[in-house]
Amino acid sequence: MFTQGEDVEAHALRQRGWSVSAIARHMGRNRRTVRAYLSGERQPGKRRPAGPDGFAVVEEYCRIRLRQDPHLQATALFEEVTGLGYAAAYSSFTRAIRDRGLRPHCEPCHQARGRDVAVISHEPGAETQWDWVHLPDPPDHWGWRREAYLLVGSLPYSGRWRGWLSACQDQPHLVEGLHQVAARLGGLTLGWRSGRMSTVYDRQAGGISASFAAVAKHYGVTAVLCPPRRGQRKGSVEKSNDMAAQRWWRTVPDDITPERAQASLDSWCERTADFRVRWANGIRQSVATFAEGEPLSALPVPFPAVLTVSRTVSPQALVAFDGNFYSVPPGHRGQEVTVCRVLGAGTIDVTSAAGNTLARHRLEPSGAHAIVRASEHVAALEKAVLASASDTGAPCRRKQRIPPSAEALAEAGQIRARLAGQPAAGQTGPVIDFAAYAAASRPLGPGDRTGSRTSGEG
Repeated sequence: MFTQGEDVEAHALRQRGWSVSAIARHMGRNRRTVRAYLSGERQPGKRRPAGPDGFAVVEEYCRIRLRQDPHLQATALFEEVTGLGYAAAYSSFTRAIRDRGLRPHCEPCHQARGRDVAVISHEPGAETQWDWVHLPDPPDHWGWRREAYLLVGSLPYSGRWRGWLSACQDQPHLVEGLHQVAARLGGLTLGWRSGRMSTVYDRQAGGISASFAAVAKHYGVTAVLCPPRRGQRKGSVEKSNDMAAQRWWRTVPDDITPERAQASLDSWCERTADFRVRWANGIRQSVATFAEGEPLSALPVPFPAVLTVSRTVSPQALVAFDGNFYSVPPGHRGQEVTVCRVLGAGTIDVTSAAGNTLARHRLEPSGAHAIVRASEHVAALEKAVLASASDTGAPCRRKQRIPPSAEALAEAGQIRARLAGQPAAGQTGPVIDFAAYAAASRPLGPGDRTGSRTSGEG
């Protein structure tokens, strides 16, 4: 097959008066091939079919079926045409559908495909784009029920982004993530843009929910929702989501804790993501350089959302929370309790299933692995442990010599007697001796018959 350049060269040499044989020798091609391209019989870049087009027989049928159902799967249509006698492979079948453009265009399913895409300009400090990323298969020892989530915030002007790991997507965790990510970005922009999250969007009202409106008022930002099925409207955070999932999450080791994973993400963003090079207003600089020029306002105190999580009390009367352990009174081992924390407060409350407050502790830094025990809890736990030990007494001695008792020996004697066919002690009634029975049933010999006659005559 000739390329476009070879075809041009062959025609140019022909115009200069070269013969077909000379052109073939010069190009290292067969004379028949050169003659076919010079005559227009063959076209450059197009292979000559190896045989008859097998798809032509079923082409009209496929066009009708796909016009009737544009979403018909190619596998289902392939099964139909093979029943009609189509013998080519599935890959050839799908390639023929694509080359001939048989599948009609569906606008609702291709909102962002096959259309012109506008480049949206963003002013420095104008908005922050937010989105959740589902991270499957976190390490088992996290105890996050095989699901982890990452709240990503991105500054579309500079391209800087940060993320916050969370075990769930409820509104208190969203508010905590908004504050944490905004602090990592360096401050607040004029507005926030997000998708139609259930914690932000009110379906009945068709806009921002009242609970999230209070959060936006607290931080002094505008809250804007993307139109439905318009993911490219927040393309900056969408690209950041892909980077976080593909370049960071895929390399997270199994033996890492959530706190260390969060620290590794922050380090990776500062070390790698911020040093990406991009163009803005005809200037080529790193993301970190552009981010320094964004006017961001200072963060207020966190919005006082109430964050609650369920935990199980350990045998040491401890409750794990945010990388630390907090004590509760004894007597709740294995029970489910609720840890409540008001964002921005310096304390946490541990409540029982009935709603009673079991303990209140000073909040330790996240991931400090601190064990916070109240003095009254320590004293009560020691008292309970000592009381339970005195009630139960000393544990059994496992190495003490205890031979079989007289009762056990008597029972063993009866077992041996029964197995030997002898009456046991105290046993009455006939006992069948199988040895005597076998001797009595033995056939009589000659001497036995004589003795019997003599005794009978006398």
